[in-house]
Amino acid sequence: MAAKLKTQQQFDAFAEEVAAALGTHCRTAPLPGYGRGLARLIVDDEDRAVRLCQSDARSPQRLQVFAGLPDEEQVSAPSIQVSTISAAHVAREITRRLYPLHAQAMERAARLTAYQQAEARARRAVAAAVAAALPGARLEEEHRRTRITWQHVPGPAGQHGPAQVDSLCVVVGPSGEWVQVDACGRPDSVLPMLTALTQVPQE
Repeated sequence: MAAKLKTQQQFDAFAEEVAAALGTHCRTAPLPGYGRGLARLIVDDEDRAVRLCQSDARSPQRLQVFAGLPDEEQVSAPSIQVSTISAAHVAREITRRLYPLHAQAMERAARLTAYQQAEARARRAVAAAVAAALPGARLEEEHRRTRITWQHVPGPAGQHGPAQVDSLCVVVGPSGEWVQVDACGRPDSVLPMLTALTQVPQE
């Protein structure tokens, strides 16, 4: 008969039994960020984490078990539903069904991280070359973009009237595969900067 876990104390004790049944030097810890019901974290000696959750108090014999991932905004955490027939049953289901899904999700996360790092390296290389062609330019990192701003205020010091600003704004795309250039100002100031950009070495 499935155990009906109705209190956090009962749930914690059951999670300890599941951790012992997993047999991988597991330890348990609170899961305070879970606000929908009873929950407990189990972490093994490889820092592989699973979250035992009971989201519906009307079905205390049903658990949702989630795999823990380093960044769940990038890759969704897989999960399984399992009955609380026994701690050994839950442990078997985690090993049989959830751990393979966890390994696949970790592999996807690793591939995504490697891709993002390579993309950022390529973008930084192009941005550095562009910035070198625009002395005094300011770099600003955005989401998968780098914005490079160059400004120059012409005219002698102390000149009255509204100041005219010569400016270039260059946006470098995710992998540095494209750049977008916006220029505004006097030709004798802006054109040399645009010419300098045409001489930026190709990566």
